[in-house]
Amino acid sequence: MLCTEQDVFEFIRQEDVKFIRLTFCDITGRQKNISIMPHELQRAFSTGISFDASAITGFGDEVASDLFLVPIPSTLSVLPWRPSRGKVVRMFCKILRPDGSAFELDSRRLLVNAVREARRQGITVQFGSEFEFYLFKTDESGVPTTEPLDHAGYMDVAPEDKGENVRREICLNLESMSISPESSHHEEGPGQNEIDFRYSDALSAADNAMHFISVVKAVALSNGLYADFSPKPIPGESGSGMHINMSVKSDSGVDVSPAFMAGILDHIREMTAYLNPTESSYLRLGEKKAPRYITWSPQNRSQLIRIPAAQGEYKRMELRSPDPTVNPYVAYALLIYAGLDGIRRGLTPPEPVNVNLYTADVSVTGALEQLPSSLTEARAIASRSSFIQNVLPKGMLFEG
Repeated sequence: MLCTEQDVFEFIRQEDVKFIRLTFCDITGRQKNISIMPHELQRAFSTGISFDASAITGFGDEVASDLFLVPIPSTLSVLPWRPSRGKVVRMFCKILRPDGSAFELDSRRLLVNAVREARRQGITVQFGSEFEFYLFKTDESGVPTTEPLDHAGYMDVAPEDKGENVRREICLNLESMSISPESSHHEEGPGQNEIDFRYSDALSAADNAMHFISVVKAVALSNGLYADFSPKPIPGESGSGMHINMSVKSDSGVDVSPAFMAGILDHIREMTAYLNPTESSYLRLGEKKAPRYITWSPQNRSQLIRIPAAQGEYKRMELRSPDPTVNPYVAYALLIYAGLDGIRRGLTPPEPVNVNLYTADVSVTGALEQLPSSLTEARAIASRSSFIQNVLPKGMLFEG
């Protein structure tokens, strides 16, 4: 693993690298980058490469709009879908103001701070996400259509599953970037696919999420397809989620997972605007295995949080409400802070709801607290939350 600036210079010289992408994302999680040539790398490391912040969603207006990208050496990765001669590499970046101070709306920095706070309290949180997405055909001009790649169902095989080779290519590209996909399969919807990741530390998991979306889109394009990560691309069919698995450990050896989970359950309504950040996010929630109620249960996929049947290092909690439009840095940071709050306050989870909530009678569901039913409601709840106001910078807050 490359760790220093000198390591990066040596790699670029030896591996015939011609383009270096300096990557970051806006507050919505949309990936952005600037490409530089190798002779500009020293300047990038020493003073940063400037860009117009006023052109980036949520970063401010034309007043004091200059920001600088400083690459992080340890995040260097070769983009395998680009030419093997004259390679293209990518590094995630810190975002700085002209005086060298950190830009407060740098969402990656937000997660860095959350991880640091967890470690200060002797807590380590690892994340492994499950991404669902659709593959659609494109027309003769390469424009996406509404026709899915196939009409296969859950875990079907070829020839019904026409996405098999595409998923294989995606996984091989990820492996060449030292990213470990754990499994892949066809999902329930027509043209819908799922790829799951082995757990890793929070920052690597968020970086890998950004890499993953790039790889999927690039591989789909090379196969004449369009990869759709929206939560509900086909009315009446399964929505696409980004299930977030979390493993929590304490230096003390005490099992803090229940309190951590209780903190997430306690703050989930306040966080939903960030975990489900689009209007179509709320078309997905409450149907076809996407949760509506704020509940938990072992193994039960109708719940907001389920505890999968796993032992040892694979023991974890799975949050099932987020979708792929999320900014993973913001999402993971909020989940860490919510869990830490649960530990600090000594919270205990409510009793598990061991029923199928999709078929349960209203006598059961009527007493259960629900997730927000719209983006407007979710933002209103977030705007009144002291928890959100305490952990997010002002520019990421919603107005009441």
